[in-house]
Amino acid sequence: MTDDLMTLRDEIVEAALPHVPFDGWTPRAARRAAADLGLARADAARAFPYGAADMVAHYSDWADRRMLAELDRRDIKAMKIRERIATAVRVRLEQAAPHREAVRRALAVLALPSNVLLGGKCLYRTVDAMWVAAGDTSTDWNFYSKRSLLAGVYSSTVLYWLDDKSDDGTDTWAFLDRRIADVMRIPKLTGRLRSAIDRLPNPARLCRPGDRSYSRSGV
Repeated sequence: MTDDLMTLRDEIVEAALPHVPFDGWTPRAARRAAADLGLARADAARAFPYGAADMVAHYSDWADRRMLAELDRRDIKAMKIRERIATAVRVRLEQAAPHREAVRRALAVLALPSNVLLGGKCLYRTVDAMWVAAGDTSTDWNFYSKRSLLAGVYSSTVLYWLDDKSDDGTDTWAFLDRRIADVMRIPKLTGRLRSAIDRLPNPARLCRPGDRSYSRSGV
């Protein structure tokens, strides 16, 4: 994709956000956005030739890039890891707050059976961006487990946020903190389980060759 096309797509997606609550993520919303920008209808079609799914996927990418730009302006590396992740999720949602209905419409598009894989791709890209911004450098199974756990936290928080009527989203941020606290306990529990397993006797030692006690029992 050329830089010019990327810029065009960014501009139309941003300009379409006020229209999406009324028109959905549709070519009509893209055309109205193009008109607001003083562009031709053909520019909207050129920017998003594949319709709603194309627009939603680019909106997700655009929102991720905005989130990363804001996180770069903050000293999140000085925070504890749970604070870094909470900040990333909060920035993503605070930036989307003026266009909450557009987010709701985007989720409806991604929930269609034909777009399930696209929805998974968008979600993965978002949580991966959050972990990279938080300084994650893991390459082993932790790479995948961290993203899987955050996907659950982020998805549930978005759904809660969509219907949150509290002042300044305080209920959502409290919900987010609880979900992160739950997730932070998982590695500790896993570590304790592994330690307990390591302390168990090795079953192989109980089955030494020639052990007559086992042969007499028929085992």
